Amino acid sequence: MVDIVDSATRSRMMSGIRGRNTKPEILVRSLLHRQGLRFRLDARDLPGRPDIVLPRYRAVVLVHGCFWHGHDCHLFKWPQTRPDFWRDKIGRNRSNDAQVRAALLASGWRVAVVWECALRGANRDIAGVIDRLVAWIRSDAPQFDERG
Repeated sequence: MVDIVDSATRSRMMSGIRGRNTKPEILVRSLLHRQGLRFRLDARDLPGRPDIVLPRYRAVVLVHGCFWHGHDCHLFKWPQTRPDFWRDKIGRNRSNDAQVRAALLASGWRVAVVWECALRGANRDIAGVIDRLVAWIRSDAPQFDERG
């Protein structure tokens, strides 16, 4: 399938996609802050630079975009253009995610992953997602995964 825009336009569009301060990430941070939780952002000293770090609870929260992390949900579709490139790229992202999670757990951190699909869509229950996340943060469970 041919791309609907020229390569220069596609390049400009792709370069505008942010890796930090995405809408789902800002939403989660805002709602955690409203719950009275205080955190650090993008900790460079931890594996994978987690999006949200709660040192008091020895917990990190990773907010994953469904496309970039290859989530098996309604928000993810394999691109039709350059399929080999995208399968390699998303495969590497998935592999890196697993390595980061393992490294964080091995170093004593508890890891939560909140997927974009849990925060988007007509049937979303954002308050429920945040309530479950806050309950996990205040618990001793090592991992948490919130999917849409």
